Amino acid sequence: MECISDLHLQPAHPATFEAWRRYMADSPADALFLLGDLFEAWVGDDVIAAGGFEAECAEVLRATAQRVPVFFMVGNRDFLVGERLAQATGMTLLSDPAVLCFGERRWLLSHGDALCIGDTEYQAFRAQVRGAEWQQGFLAQPLSVRQAVARGLREESEALKQTDRIYSDVDTATAVQWLQAADAEVLVHGHTHKPAEHALDARHRRIVLTDWDAEAVPPRLEALRIAREGTVQRIGLA
Repeated sequence: MECISDLHLQPAHPATFEAWRRYMADSPADALFLLGDLFEAWVGDDVIAAGGFEAECAEVLRATAQRVPVFFMVGNRDFLVGERLAQATGMTLLSDPAVLCFGERRWLLSHGDALCIGDTEYQAFRAQVRGAEWQQGFLAQPLSVRQAVARGLREESEALKQTDRIYSDVDTATAVQWLQAADAEVLVHGHTHKPAEHALDARHRRIVLTDWDAEAVPPRLEALRIAREGTVQRIGLA
């Protein structure tokens, strides 16, 4: 099985989309886990009916799911992915966190944003937009309005990246609590764009997935392969 996250697919970055399309078609994994922020923005599953970039992404997902099981966990950018897209593509939606029993181990999978509890402003925003009332109100608006809101949020995010703001990382104590509750030893997550492996204590560790950017120097294109015997390998795709 292989895990990827934080591709932030968008029309403005066609090289990253092409790298993802090739990966989805060619990966030898027996299952693919997409752990959030596959899309830079997702304003509702009805967007695929309008054609264009989102529909093209949905077709890649559909073609891949006919070949191998595809599991999808929403992130902080694409949290409005829902059952309509899952049914249209054949992929399976995962809760966050999700326990994976693979081989003789239990793995805990997460996007990772809920563990960055030091960012209280974001956590308040997250609680609001994950609520049913907010989502129903947002999805009731015309598609063009939702797309305009998404563009505004992207512009705000890009502006923040140009500042000296320090983003909160995963809270170690909270990560250990999650692992203990799941009876798992290893947490696999994305979100922070800081690929690494961390020992949380004598028993628990977390593995951070990389983000994707085909235009970076060097390109950031990588999947995490987990073997049935429990070994983990980062697979470079550039």
